Amino acid sequence: MSARIYQRPMSAMQSGQARTDQWVLEFEASEAKKPDPLMGWAGSGDTQAQVSLSFPNADAARAYAEKYEIAARVIPTPQKTLKLQAYADNFR
Repeated sequence: MSARIYQRPMSAMQSGQARTDQWVLEFEASEAKKPDPLMGWAGSGDTQAQVSLSFPNADAARAYAEKYEIAARVIPTPQKTLKLQAYADNFR
């Protein structure tokens, strides 16, 4: 089993920052998705891909992965850049 640990990103639909301080452990897909012959929906028999665990920090997620012998890689959070802009810039 392999997994990835990352910090939950901000929602693209809203400007709020709820739950962005949490870290998530998600399992990698072990088999490719295939279309269902009847409905055509994509699916697989891999149930681990549906599991998503939340942790308060990266160390707790890493400790969980080590405890249960899960090969996990931590994806670092990208640096936040602010684009300072005034309303008057729209009219220049």
